[in-house]
Amino acid sequence: MADELVLYTNPQSRGRIARWMLEETGQPYQVEVLDYASTMKGPAYLAINPMGKVPALRHGDAVVTETAAICAYLADAFPAAKLAPPPGDRMRAPYYRWLFFASGPVEAALSNKALGFVVPPERERMIGYGTLAQALNALEAAVSNNKYLAGDNFTAADLYVGSHIGFGMMFGTLEKRPAFETYWQSVSSRPAYARAKELDDTQVAELKKAAG
Repeated sequence: MADELVLYTNPQSRGRIARWMLEETGQPYQVEVLDYASTMKGPAYLAINPMGKVPALRHGDAVVTETAAICAYLADAFPAAKLAPPPGDRMRAPYYRWLFFASGPVEAALSNKALGFVVPPERERMIGYGTLAQALNALEAAVSNNKYLAGDNFTAADLYVGSHIGFGMMFGTLEKRPAFETYWQSVSSRPAYARAKELDDTQVAELKKAAG
């Protein structure tokens, strides 16, 4: 089918976020699970994503990589799911703001923390996130103002930001502030999240079994 959705992923990757987003759309999709050591670096997949990383999404002839871009693309491709404020709505401003704040400053700040890298004070102005504390304080304020980030409805921004918060607290890269815990508990209570988690957890178990 020309409009077939295919998710290229590994259940132990950011592909879990894309799977959740697909479940939220309610659209049928196929999954191709890639192995880090082989198929993810093979020529067939490198033709789809030259970075050799997952997730990637193919929608007919269109290919989207980068998890935040996949979430934004799916929200616009399937407007009936109401996962983004409609075009022209002023709530598009906070929607884009926090979606890409998480994919930019927050992602970079938490990655550097995990690697043990601290920006020298005299270099903070060169870094998009300034300091880890600044990034996390801004994130905390964003999730404390309202139940959702862009108006009264759950959107792809909540899915993406919530995923970063949930994974960060799980793996210890993000401190467990009360606002983060409350927000994550709210967004992760969605049925689509439960379905996606069950599917990915099942695939993790299958991969471990196959590896012996």
